[in-house]
Amino acid sequence: MTNENKDQFRRPDHDNDHFLLTTVVGSYPKPKWLNRAKERYEDDEADFDEENWQEAKDDAARVITDEHERAGLDVVVDGEMRRTEMVEFFAHRIEGYEFNGPVKVWGHNYFDKPSVVSEVEYEDSWLVDEYEFTAAASDRPVKVPITGPYTLANWSFNEAYDDDDELTLELADLVNEEIEKLVDAGARYIQIDEPALATTPDDHAIVGEALEHIVADIPEEVRIGLHVCYGDYSRIYPEILEFPVDEFDLELANGDYEQLDVFKDPEFSKDLALGVCDAHVAEVESVEQIEANIKKGLEVVPPEQLVVSPDCGVKLLPREVAYGKMANMVEAARNIEADLDAGNIDVELGAATPADD
Repeated sequence: MTNENKDQFRRPDHDNDHFLLTTVVGSYPKPKWLNRAKERYEDDEADFDEENWQEAKDDAARVITDEHERAGLDVVVDGEMRRTEMVEFFAHRIEGYEFNGPVKVWGHNYFDKPSVVSEVEYEDSWLVDEYEFTAAASDRPVKVPITGPYTLANWSFNEAYDDDDELTLELADLVNEEIEKLVDAGARYIQIDEPALATTPDDHAIVGEALEHIVADIPEEVRIGLHVCYGDYSRIYPEILEFPVDEFDLELANGDYEQLDVFKDPEFSKDLALGVCDAHVAEVESVEQIEANIKKGLEVVPPEQLVVSPDCGVKLLPREVAYGKMANMVEAARNIEADLDAGNIDVELGAATPADD
């Protein structure tokens, strides 16, 4: 893997010499009418069939992709308009899984936790249609988020394999098959989501081994990112630097960058996709605040290794707030690029400060 594959996502009309790639993690608020359409589709008495439901999802994907373009993002996602919960969506598409009803996880919240009841197998593609539709709807590169095999195993009941490690590696091979099909379809930016690693950080070794399976025979020009939600990052760093990925997407704004120093020693050798907007706060950060957050990333990596994104998926935010965060994030990134071009920011790992007059 090489982190030199970022520049392929620079737009031809990008004005600044420096390039801080801007993107989203994945999920985005669904239009309210899509939720109503889903209710009608699931209502046996409603005159709303599969064709209507497919059209509604297509329309939502177009709307959100356009919203990402209007915000100015360099790399877009369709906001996962066709997806449900991040494990459930994939479990429905993998042979060997079955569902037996919701499980209470906390408070009054329930999760339709699947069970692995037989050997997992890859049949039809999970995401190629989604990718091809979004790529056709946008003139910008498209990132494809995929729930990682460790999370798929960890958040399921394992009734078929000797242990979760074995299941994780079997699932990793299936993810590899899917990525190969996505690459054949034109995808060049894949993000593996492993939120379970944040809650079980001592399992970083099996996640690394699974990633080796995932990237096997994937071309170097395909950018592979790993998103890990908020947790005690000191328990996985620096070990994660050995993972075969180009980029780590980390949730640091949520903790007010208290863990930033974790990544300063030893040197962060991968690209850092820095969360600069808090996905859990329903207020739009100012451009100035986001600029200050981006500068925190420059304390860890030089500009050529920095990617700018929100902390996590923003699907739980009001849609206008999510859009405001994205638009301000892009404006802040372009401002920082211009300041870097002008020599107004001295970048020394450990501190990014205004240049002396």
